Amino acid sequence: MIAGAELRGYNPAAAEKGRAMKDGIHPEYHEITILMTDGTSYKTRSTWGKAGDTLRLDIDPKSHPAWTGGQQRLLDTGGQLARFNKRFGGFGPKS
Repeated sequence: MIAGAELRGYNPAAAEKGRAMKDGIHPEYHEITILMTDGTSYKTRSTWGKAGDTLRLDIDPKSHPAWTGGQQRLLDTGGQLARFNKRFGGFGPKS
């Protein structure tokens, strides 16, 4: 036995049986499908949903400006962008 192992939560009986985790406290870990916004998909393992479920993403690295470098145009929904530009359009460096 390792010296001081009992203080770190090491359970030699569980290790001998091949169980390092406690029973009944961990969520099920299974395979799901991730569906990207452009229609591509891939399989991964997760605790989300049930085995075989499909997780449909609203945003992903292929479409979100944080990953794409902001090359997409902003849509002015409800006039918010226009109001912002009207209010703060004079700020910034003069060109």
